[in-house]
Amino acid sequence: MVGKIEARGPAPRHERVLAWYDRHGRDLPWRVRGGPHPDPYHVWLSEIMLQQTTVAAVAPYFRTFLRLWPNVAALAAAPVEEVLDAWAGLGYYARARNMHRCAQVVCADFDGAFPDDEMRLRGLPGIGPYTAAAIAAIAFGRRARVVDGNVERVVARLHAVEAPLPGAKAALGDLAAALLPAGSAGKFRYGDFAQAMMDLGATVCLPRAPRCGVCPLVCDCAGRAAGIAETLPRRADKVPRPTRRGIAFWIEGPDGAVLMRRRPKSGLLGGMMELPTTDWREAPWIPEEVQAMAPAGTAWRPLPGLVRHTFTHFHLELAIWAGSPTDAGDAAGDWIPAQDLAALPLPTVMRKAVAHALARV
Repeated sequence: MVGKIEARGPAPRHERVLAWYDRHGRDLPWRVRGGPHPDPYHVWLSEIMLQQTTVAAVAPYFRTFLRLWPNVAALAAAPVEEVLDAWAGLGYYARARNMHRCAQVVCADFDGAFPDDEMRLRGLPGIGPYTAAAIAAIAFGRRARVVDGNVERVVARLHAVEAPLPGAKAALGDLAAALLPAGSAGKFRYGDFAQAMMDLGATVCLPRAPRCGVCPLVCDCAGRAAGIAETLPRRADKVPRPTRRGIAFWIEGPDGAVLMRRRPKSGLLGGMMELPTTDWREAPWIPEEVQAMAPAGTAWRPLPGLVRHTFTHFHLELAIWAGSPTDAGDAAGDWIPAQDLAALPLPTVMRKAVAHALARV
């Protein structure tokens, strides 16, 4: 539980933040507290999983991956389909494909050891500027600018930056870097400081109702002094997401098994299992088009209602059409017993589609 800071005095900001972290930082399965730097494999795995995903959602997946593939060599040797199946439900599936490819590159080009500097880390698949900085700081103690959404919020409020995101990202990054004292690796706890700033945003400098009374930086916060802290950081108006539409086919064989298939390796949800579907497009589908694209000859009927799901760049409305094949041999895919569908590794949108069909067939 977060407690009040007894002394805010003249201590430098980074010292106050680290003192707060030592008492109130989160215990997370990929962290090492009060000891040597954590395993770079653990840091990399957690940082990839945490991209656009909450800590609560990531923790069980992190533990599962370590159980299945305890080191980078084991992950590199795994079939990519198994990695995608273990990832199912976590979303943004390109991360899993890039993760698998990255593990292979680390083993092939770096003898199974992650490089310890940002520039070489950024050359690996799926690792961008933020992730490279986080790995360099947390796993190797490098002086690196680690700025996620939580850190942006802390810095925007600390300096009362009213320019909206995403345009203000560079300025906020510079201000975050200015909090780091000069020095070489080993002279300062750069990894702990990076995690402390993230924890400060996640548990104290909250988007709504920030807990200013327990913040180690409250006496320096220009946003709080101006009475605008809760409005920061500002954000530019979002461009509305378009809506795409598709048809998913629910096909039951004579024994009650349901036809599933694996999506192509490239593209959205690449390599994941799904109900057979049409393309996803903005124009509505007409019955004649649906019949022509159905995966097996049958008498098709639309089920009532729609499955709705939102991806990063668009909303999806998925109608479900149900039928029984006249010839099971005409349908390409895998026939899965209905009772096994709940355990099948499926992306979230397909879990919604299966649940929708089961409730209406």
